[in-house]
Amino acid sequence: MSLQELNNGTYNCDVDALVRRINRAIVEMTKSQSGGVSLSISFDVIRWRTYIQGLVTLLDYITSQPQLDLPETHPLPVALPVKPVIPMMENESAYDMAQLFDTMREEIANSQSSRMPSGLISHDEVRIRSYLARATNFINDYITVIDPLDLPDSSPMAPAPTSGLKGV
Repeated sequence: MSLQELNNGTYNCDVDALVRRINRAIVEMTKSQSGGVSLSISFDVIRWRTYIQGLVTLLDYITSQPQLDLPETHPLPVALPVKPVIPMMENESAYDMAQLFDTMREEIANSQSSRMPSGLISHDEVRIRSYLARATNFINDYITVIDPLDLPDSSPMAPAPTSGLKGV
């Protein structure tokens, strides 16, 4: 019997954990204060680095744990949260970061590891770590070097970002 093909789902509890955190980081990037200007504001850059480090730390945890033996419950399909919409943004660096995270999300959600009950196949781990390294390098080698850009004739090219969620 073959595994059921899942549309936006996984059989892997660790893939679910990664996807939820990646989605949240994407939403934070698209709602960031930097989204409406060509400057990547230092507070947002610090947050982006924290999202990257949080995912690296989660990967370290996942890959240090033993594989779970789930003979009674695997395969147990888990619906993944809906992929966040990435609107056009004035800040192309924030947009690029959100797109990079979106691609990373799709890679892990649709990976071979997604069919396992837990853990990551080594190739998928390397793939996700390479996305996180690229995001770090993008911050260090591009954003902190070139920002802000003076774009008087093409700004604004996108609506201002909407505020984050409100309420208690």
